[in-house]
Amino acid sequence: MAINLEKFAKDNGVKYFMISFTDLFGGQRAKLVPARAITDMQEDGAGFAGFATWLDMTPAHPDMLAVPDADAVIILPWNKEIAWVPSNCVMEGEDVAQAPRNVLRRLIAEAATKGMHVKTGIEAEFFLLTPQGDQISDPYDTAAKPCYDQQAFMRRLDVIREISDYMLDLGWGAYQNDHEDANGQWEMNWDFDDALKTADKHSFFKFMAKTVAEKHGYRATFMPKPVEGLTGNGCHAHISVWDAPGTAAKTNIFAMDANQTSQTAELGLSEKGRYFLGGIMKHASALAAITNPTVNSYKRINAPRTTSGATWAPNTVTWTGNNRTHMVRVPGPGRFELRLPDGAVNPYLLQAVIIAAGLSGIASQADPGKRHDIDMYAEGHKVRGAPKLPLNMLDALRAYDRDKGLKSAMGEEFSAAFLKMKYSEWNDFCGHFSDWEKANTLDI
Repeated sequence: MAINLEKFAKDNGVKYFMISFTDLFGGQRAKLVPARAITDMQEDGAGFAGFATWLDMTPAHPDMLAVPDADAVIILPWNKEIAWVPSNCVMEGEDVAQAPRNVLRRLIAEAATKGMHVKTGIEAEFFLLTPQGDQISDPYDTAAKPCYDQQAFMRRLDVIREISDYMLDLGWGAYQNDHEDANGQWEMNWDFDDALKTADKHSFFKFMAKTVAEKHGYRATFMPKPVEGLTGNGCHAHISVWDAPGTAAKTNIFAMDANQTSQTAELGLSEKGRYFLGGIMKHASALAAITNPTVNSYKRINAPRTTSGATWAPNTVTWTGNNRTHMVRVPGPGRFELRLPDGAVNPYLLQAVIIAAGLSGIASQADPGKRHDIDMYAEGHKVRGAPKLPLNMLDALRAYDRDKGLKSAMGEEFSAAFLKMKYSEWNDFCGHFSDWEKANTLDI
């Protein structure tokens, strides 16, 4: 039975609710609703004009109602009189098919009919910049190999510890925080969970990190490649499939005793795990349109060598064992890590496209192909036949547009809206005049 938000407010001293939803571009939208009005909002939803956000709607569309998912409510740790609640978008009594949280909910339900419950953990990376976004916030963070830099960590301890304290208070199972491979870059980790819960936490984490950073006079950015020459912001996803959701889960369907029957079985990945991985590999080029959704995304996955020595991002569709130079690694039995997504990925669409590709792979018994255990950064030229990932956002969109199976799995209405708006974004980018153009063509 869903939480009664009016009672929740009285029991917890909550005065306001932020009724929030996420649009196609990953933008978080919200209305602040006094607790006295939450009963009607919980039943009917808060009204929004979809055209005013990044959704494929017009000013003539009727109200889009964001109906709170009360069981996912989170009290703001930094202001306990306000609670954030993610919502499901409805229009004229029907789910809005293009709304990202609805896309994910539908795919979770589809997987459940097949006895599969996807659990994921994500590695959220971000930079702390100056408020203008043009410099790293710590002028002393200049090491050539900054990853795990202890002293740099201490200079931003106030921000990182505050966010970590909040995750601990929320019961997320926060377990580590570190200075990442770029100057000014951080990663924070919490326990894996059911796909929808992970997506909600991911959304809230981005909101929380930005809010705490602003409080301390900095700007947190999840932009894939905010600083030229430095490692970009990834959002690696660790994926497993279980026999039941939540704490009812007892059996990891991806896990098995390692044996020599296949290259996946050698690593303790079951036959279903192999096929799920096969779906990820099969749809990888199209997948990139979702996991790497911006023009800037392709400055990360097709980047030259960074100042630290490696991009830590893939550019080829390959998989491996415990090796971080490939698109997918299988670090141990029963799970694998997708290293393709970046910090700009929509939290709900990330989970949705993983499930869509995986279910497709299981349905077709997709072969993930040969395992490569080489250093792809040093010896990638030796791999023959593995597709290269898209060079830019346009290539990724075209790959998604051609992948009829993945488009259908994600939903035709969603796919049409996503492609329409992303092609428009690409055209807008192409109409932009840059300093590079002047520098390279002014005197021709």
